[in-house]
Amino acid sequence: MSNERLIYLPLGGAGEIGMNAYVYGYGAPGEERLILVDIGVTFPDMDTTPGVDLIFADISWLEERKDRLEAVFITHAHEDHVGAVGHLYERLGAPKIYARAFTTNIARGKLAEYGVGDNAVTVANAWPDRIEAGPFRVGFLPISHSIPESSALVIDSPEGRVIHTGDFKLDTDPVVGEAFDEELWSDVAAPGVRALVCDSTNVFSGHPGRSESTVGSEITALVNRSTGMFVATTFASNVARVKTLAEAGIAAGRSICLLGRAMRRMIEAAVQTGVLSDFPSVVSPEDARNIPRENLMLIVTGSQGERRAASAQLSRGKHLGIALKEGDTFLFSSKTIPGNERDVIRIINAFSEMGVDVVDDSSGLYHVSGHANRPDLEKLHALVDPQFIVPMHGEHRHLREHAKLADRNRRKGILAVNGTMVSLSGNAPEIVDYVETGRTYLDGSVQIGALDGIVRDRIRMALNGHVTVTVVLDEEDEPLGEPWCDLMGLPEIGRSRAPLQDVLEEDLSQFLNRAGTATMTDDDKIEEALRRTVRQTAQNEIGKKPEVTIVVSRLT
Repeated sequence: MSNERLIYLPLGGAGEIGMNAYVYGYGAPGEERLILVDIGVTFPDMDTTPGVDLIFADISWLEERKDRLEAVFITHAHEDHVGAVGHLYERLGAPKIYARAFTTNIARGKLAEYGVGDNAVTVANAWPDRIEAGPFRVGFLPISHSIPESSALVIDSPEGRVIHTGDFKLDTDPVVGEAFDEELWSDVAAPGVRALVCDSTNVFSGHPGRSESTVGSEITALVNRSTGMFVATTFASNVARVKTLAEAGIAAGRSICLLGRAMRRMIEAAVQTGVLSDFPSVVSPEDARNIPRENLMLIVTGSQGERRAASAQLSRGKHLGIALKEGDTFLFSSKTIPGNERDVIRIINAFSEMGVDVVDDSSGLYHVSGHANRPDLEKLHALVDPQFIVPMHGEHRHLREHAKLADRNRRKGILAVNGTMVSLSGNAPEIVDYVETGRTYLDGSVQIGALDGIVRDRIRMALNGHVTVTVVLDEEDEPLGEPWCDLMGLPEIGRSRAPLQDVLEEDLSQFLNRAGTATMTDDDKIEEALRRTVRQTAQNEIGKKPEVTIVVSRLT
């Protein structure tokens, strides 16, 4: 009996939405040849990750085994699937990367920022073409989603066939890109599928998903009955929606202007790769300023309230010389991702104060999801008829519910969150190991670990303020002059009605004057005592214990 096995190991994306990174391996335990599916990011927030630019999976486990990594396969061009490719490429040993043409265009742009040439990514053709990667043969199987050329991966190994769905919906009329082809999927599944590793995002939505084509008429009607300038925001990557919005504007006799680098980048990539051939002509922001308001439509970035995106810029006043005013209409043709509600509401209120009419998707008329709902998941389960189902791409509650759904339909399901190594060999999936996983932060231009303490200290400073204490000691370990403090993020006046800085410096001076030789000759002891004095005084004066930095200088 062979001791080789087929394994699945999520490093990101299983137990959360975003930061997707999934490892497959085949071989003897500890010697498996590996492939990586997707290499994405998630985004920070000011509450938990202040100052952080991007977050991606901790790939330490894979980095230590990069000599066994055969290739990276990217299912589609959303940031949570491709966004980390440039940041992690060298750490993974500059592996071969494969993607469809549109995704390749986006991935090459990200790699170019790190000086990596276009040949790092190879354009993969759609099924039935396949790519050899060690013990695997991998094919890109078209499936519909909210971005062009999304593909599931058909992963063949000596242990059988695995289908990794990527993000998907069952849309037979997606406006842009490839429609879901039930017959093609049935043919691919016919030889037998060992495991379906499946998107879980909308498992709690009980109604069948709607086609992208259903929103066009509603958006057109809204634009037609609007007066003043019409502005719409959606996900920049949803090329089909951007096209639908633009066509609605043209039908209403409006000129179209795209605002936001990401929006222009996605449309350019779609045109360059042949995904989009009939996008309406657009005007520049400079020309837009001279067009009557009732004849202008802006399609802008920032549907999730991003501070630097065009929507937020417009909500704060002018952007590129264009400003909204009373009587204009602003449409959110998008769903607010959980966690972004506060930022989106801030923008809505800012527009409301200007007299702008804001239309969101609470009616369900102007947006459809790019992910399969529960009935669609059940349909794909039945169509593929896998031996077992492994839920991925979802929070823990999504994965658990998806596994329960599989079990209710008499299919073997398994709950495998990040770091769970699952053997897909045998008659049922089996957890065989646990790998330590976590998050890596891009902080400026430096990658740091989530547990390094840097962001934790930043949060503490944000919550409690900061005091720097400087003390100079002479050759006899006596204070030379008075200690002084620099305060940041703290009130100037405390309970004693005296300046907080003066109160701190007085208490520090009193401590130094009564401290014994054992303390004054030991830097560690004096620093700890000074820190404790500052925190106690601050607690008494302002009810907070700030972060404290002590600088002790000794004259020799």
